[in-house]
Amino acid sequence: MNNRRILLAEDDDNLGILLRNYLIAKNYDTVLFINGSQALEAFPTGSFSLCILDIMMPEMDGLTLAKEIRLTKPEIPIIFLTAKNQKEDIIEGFKSGADDYITKPFSMEELLYRIEAILRRTDSPTVNRNAELYTIGGYSFNPLNQLLLFKGQTIKLTTKESELLELLCRHGYEILERNFALKTIWTDDNYFNARSMDVYITRLRKYLKNDPSVKILNVHGRGYKLIS
Repeated sequence: MNNRRILLAEDDDNLGILLRNYLIAKNYDTVLFINGSQALEAFPTGSFSLCILDIMMPEMDGLTLAKEIRLTKPEIPIIFLTAKNQKEDIIEGFKSGADDYITKPFSMEELLYRIEAILRRTDSPTVNRNAELYTIGGYSFNPLNQLLLFKGQTIKLTTKESELLELLCRHGYEILERNFALKTIWTDDNYFNARSMDVYITRLRKYLKNDPSVKILNVHGRGYKLIS
């Protein structure tokens, strides 16, 4: 095994077993759960590196499960598997903490590619994580520990939130081009990744709202600019 443990929550027995066996054959220690409640119960002690969650499951759906998982381990990557392909469902998935989203039917090779891309990014993020503290208005931002500090309050950022905020900080008062951010953090500037980034920008704005001088501006047709 490659010391990577995957939590797989899929209520379709045939698909779940097929996926588990395929991932085990690819050297991923994969544990299968047939509903969200079982997966949530096992998660705290499972030492998982990544979660693959079906959205439509009995007892607890994948969206709810993702939100619960994020409460205890906000940085863990999550991929949703679902038959849903409406844009609204995809955005809701990203809001629930997804790093990626793949609709059924799909190829095993595509899923494996996405898993490997996410884990490469988690292991060796493109953004420099060794920077000193950034000062953003009344906030202090520590990219190494993924912490945002404000008047004694501490916010633990997810990996993508931290990478995106550091990119904004490193660009200072210059524009962070959307395509550059997408290719740096998501490795691909497709539609779904672009909508995912919009969700993360909204989250960062929420975290930074306590200081009115701090803003992430939309620059039409180009990207974003952080001001403070």
